[in-house]
Amino acid sequence: MVTCELCRNEAGEAIWRDALARVVLVADPDYPAYCRVVWNAHVREMSDLAVPERRHLMSVVFAVETALRRLTGAEKINLASLGNRTPHLHWHVVARTAGDRHFPDSIWSAPRVRGEAVRLTLARERLGQAVIQALAQAQDG
Repeated sequence: MVTCELCRNEAGEAIWRDALARVVLVADPDYPAYCRVVWNAHVREMSDLAVPERRHLMSVVFAVETALRRLTGAEKINLASLGNRTPHLHWHVVARTAGDRHFPDSIWSAPRVRGEAVRLTLARERLGQAVIQALAQAQDG
């Protein structure tokens, strides 16, 4: 029986995938430009991957970062690989703005903004295509 949440579920709306990894859009009303890059196989740490697999995973993380920068105009993109609660290799890629609910702290901190926070907008239908374009550009040069 599989007990790992990321093995059982997509963990968000899948916007891109290949044989090794997937990109999902996380349903978070405060952070509509929040993605996870999830390694498809159950692996706990980056060092469990072979070097080519590490490169592949990071190329996907960087492509998502590039896509979010292009589509949102965010002031900062946060990258995090924690896995403390879910020990399955995944990266959080979150577009941030100075007016968001937790800025300048992490999105897992206590909120700093009460009431209406600044929220980035994201054309969801364009995100998958932007990730594909960023991956192609990374491979070209």
